[in-house]
Amino acid sequence: MSSLIEGYNYDIFISYRQKDNKYDGWVTEFVDHLKTELEATFKEEISVYFDINPHDGLLETHDVNESLKEKLKCLIIIPIISRTYCDPKSFAWEHEFKAFVEQASRDQFGLMVKLPNGNVASRILPIRIHDITECDVKLFETITGSILRGVDFIYKEPGVNRPLRSNEENPGANLNHTFYRNQVNKVANAIQEVMSAIQHPGETPETFSSKGGTPRLSTTKNKWIKIIAGVIFVISLAVAGILFIPGFLKANKQEQKSIAVLPFTSLSEDPKNQYLADGMMDAILTHLSKINDLRVMSRTSVEQYRQSKKITTEIGKELGVRYLLEGSFQKSGDSIRLIVQLIKAGKEGHVWANIYDRLWNNVFSVQSEVANKIASELRGILTPEEIEKIAEKPTENLDAYQAYLRGRFYTDLPHFSLKDWNEALLAFQEAVDIDTTFALAYAELARAHGRLVFLSLDPSDSRKENAKACADKALRLGKDQPRVQIAIGYYYFYSRRDYLQAIKYLDIAEKSLPNDFDIFSAKAEIYLATGKWDEHLRFLEKALVLNPRSASSLTDLAKYYWLTRRYKEAIDAANKSISISPESMFPYLFKAWSYWCWKGPGKESLETLKAAPNLYEWWLWSWYWQEVGEGDLQTALQIADTTKGWGVDTKGFAIPRNSLLATIYKYQGKDELAMENYKIAAGVMEEKVAKDQNKRQYHSALGIAYAGIGKKEEAIAEGQKAVRMMPIKKDALYGIQPMQDLAVIYTMVGDYDRALRQLDTLLSKPSWITRVWIDWDIRFAPLKSLPEFKILMAKYPVKN
Repeated sequence: MSSLIEGYNYDIFISYRQKDNKYDGWVTEFVDHLKTELEATFKEEISVYFDINPHDGLLETHDVNESLKEKLKCLIIIPIISRTYCDPKSFAWEHEFKAFVEQASRDQFGLMVKLPNGNVASRILPIRIHDITECDVKLFETITGSILRGVDFIYKEPGVNRPLRSNEENPGANLNHTFYRNQVNKVANAIQEVMSAIQHPGETPETFSSKGGTPRLSTTKNKWIKIIAGVIFVISLAVAGILFIPGFLKANKQEQKSIAVLPFTSLSEDPKNQYLADGMMDAILTHLSKINDLRVMSRTSVEQYRQSKKITTEIGKELGVRYLLEGSFQKSGDSIRLIVQLIKAGKEGHVWANIYDRLWNNVFSVQSEVANKIASELRGILTPEEIEKIAEKPTENLDAYQAYLRGRFYTDLPHFSLKDWNEALLAFQEAVDIDTTFALAYAELARAHGRLVFLSLDPSDSRKENAKACADKALRLGKDQPRVQIAIGYYYFYSRRDYLQAIKYLDIAEKSLPNDFDIFSAKAEIYLATGKWDEHLRFLEKALVLNPRSASSLTDLAKYYWLTRRYKEAIDAANKSISISPESMFPYLFKAWSYWCWKGPGKESLETLKAAPNLYEWWLWSWYWQEVGEGDLQTALQIADTTKGWGVDTKGFAIPRNSLLATIYKYQGKDELAMENYKIAAGVMEEKVAKDQNKRQYHSALGIAYAGIGKKEEAIAEGQKAVRMMPIKKDALYGIQPMQDLAVIYTMVGDYDRALRQLDTLLSKPSWITRVWIDWDIRFAPLKSLPEFKILMAKYPVKN
């Protein structure tokens, strides 16, 4: 690549010491960011020379080869000034920096160039990453003949002197008060000034475009040409206005008014206080969502960038937004500090930044102030109703608010766990105990109780009663608050499976929050449960329009394709989700199960599960069924014999170890061992059912154990009870499992007609039951010799 100026090989040469790049690749990262910034600054492509492995030491035997001399034929040099750079013994200092000074001093432009505004600038643009000694400063100035000025990338705290990072944990603690992104922009702007002076020496910006123009015509002729050209121009504008401008303005308006609020950094040294920063970020995001004229990315959409080192231009492009808000927050006693900066994702960069040092009792006014300022910067016109909504306070009690934020922190964690939701329950309960009028806390408490009911982790009557009491209180106190309405929608879905009421409250919330990602996600989940597959897909797609890189929505899309037996598309959606959020286990599951339903258990499904995080029990469970399906019963026996609970109380599976052992023994012809283990399994599940009658999984598992020991009527009764507790018409997803278990029970007790009817129903609906699935499940082996079974399998071939 050559320079913009003929006779030069590069526009920019980066000079640095290798040791300054070894620790964390700071120089490499800076160069990458600078190149991206230059692309957004210059119309032309700027060439940058950067040697990834430069020499550090200089020995007597060293000789600078001709290739380096050629590379030094550049317009600007950027020395990375560290504590070790100004060293006459170093290669970078002697054969790059000094060599450039000597060479540039003699070429056609000279070392100093005159800027278009009349000022003078050096073709040396220092980047300082450390404060250096006075001795090194003088050494630098002696070589250049000018004062050391440059752009500082130095992070300073008492006792700290290190390079400023692109992702600072505590940016507000930096005594220099500099932001990495802004400093990169300053470097690019400085380069642009010097390059303009080199390309157009002695000229002002107004004359750049006129240079090289055609000779002037006579005054009269020129006058008529101008008049004619003007008329044509006006007509052209009119035509363009009629044809294009309305659409352009509409598109431009939509493009301009979109924003993502990136996860805020906690400035506190205690990681337990992260929930306060998350709460501040969530509150500002919620306020912005109340503005109809603004498209706002959801919290789940931006979570993937919490630890990301991507630059804002890249993040903005991925999210499809024009603006990004970065922030950090700290609460210390009664004082708070909020640091925010608004960034335009294109070449414009930094738009606005501010530091708010206030008292904790002003936290709500700060949140409103930031939201209003952002709306103003984006030239949004706020209606009186929107201004009023933004000014609303969720509670007057700050202790209750802090407890509420702690609860939201636990419910918003990306991976569900019973422990986290119990922590959330305690926090929300504390909030309403402190402030008995806190509507939103009551609504979230109802939602949290309902979540435990929904997942059958605690479907007890007392849990349902607690959920109802909290929901009723929330509606009495805040039925007009959209966030209350969303939480109540979830409550009706989770706790009562009242889908009409759930949709009703989400519809009400959508009127106030028309671009809320979470509302579309909730509706998609509800329509999945009701078996309205077209509606489910429609709202999934609406959520993905708002955020095409939502890992959760892509995972839900993979689940949809898996259940509707479109396996190639399911695997593709799962892969996209994994590429965005590799730490989530669910896309791996749907990918593995898609392979399983399509091709049967094998290497593809098992390797997918092995690659997933936090999936050890799922992995073993899947490995067990794979070996059973492939006929390797001895390996399956070893797997089952080394496991303990098989997730009876954790993952929703109620298949005790002894049932798994008995299944294998049964089909090995070891009837005595099978009977012995089925009896043990029956005893285990009888105890479980006696303690908790509300878990459908327990009844299914007890029915399978009873079938194994010959209690036909009892087995069928338990299986049917599980199906009544969760019929497929009540939940199109979770109703599949008890129906499959009942088909297994019918098969085990010899009621083949009802087993086949049950499988026919499952195969006729979206589910994971396929011919392949049935083929490898040895519990259905007695059916396979029946002519009716063969007819049924031919009726439902696996197409994808």
